[in-house]
Amino acid sequence: MSVVQWSFSSLKDFVGCPKRYYEVKVAKNFETKTTEAITYGKEVHSALEHYVRDGKELPLNYKRFQEMMNALMAIPGKRYCEYEMGMHLDKTPCSFHSKSRWVRGIADLLVVDEDTAYVVDYKTGNDKYPDLDQLKLMALLVFTHFPKVNKVKGALLFILKNNLISETYERFQVDSLWDHFTPKVKRLELSYQKNEWPVNPTPLCGYCPVVTCEFNKEK
Repeated sequence: MSVVQWSFSSLKDFVGCPKRYYEVKVAKNFETKTTEAITYGKEVHSALEHYVRDGKELPLNYKRFQEMMNALMAIPGKRYCEYEMGMHLDKTPCSFHSKSRWVRGIADLLVVDEDTAYVVDYKTGNDKYPDLDQLKLMALLVFTHFPKVNKVKGALLFILKNNLISETYERFQVDSLWDHFTPKVKRLELSYQKNEWPVNPTPLCGYCPVVTCEFNKEK
């Protein structure tokens, strides 16, 4: 079997509901709906990227985020916006678009200052249930792509709440950080091997695009 490729978001989708993952990402029988929240998130990400990278003025309705972004821009080091990273199965670095990649991810903002890196992911949603595993994966990718970095300071910036949730990781923790993903990735690989995609009914079924599912609430 070929290498099963994944990212933080796709693995999270699989764990949430293997059937939905299969129908949307494997069989491609359905597409994820583009909601107002998704559109807004993309617009904000684009505006912040252009502000940090190009110095382009923020649109009037996003001016309230300027103080937060200025604080991030004051971090010393080399800045990278929407920085793409990939990794092979043997955990060596590769390009984001490499056909032989195993896992990949994009850092909304990455700042590298000698042996320390700062990774920030912008969030336009609710900060009630932050998923810090995203920061762990970003740290693993940074450690792989930047061999001189020994410490990664990661943060989820919930910009609508003005709330920064952060964690710090060091290179010696790499093996323990992988422990957060290995069991889930093995489950994903097993589903591919056996072609088994069990349904996992949750309250989110009401937002699922797989209208043929028995648990879909739009029926």
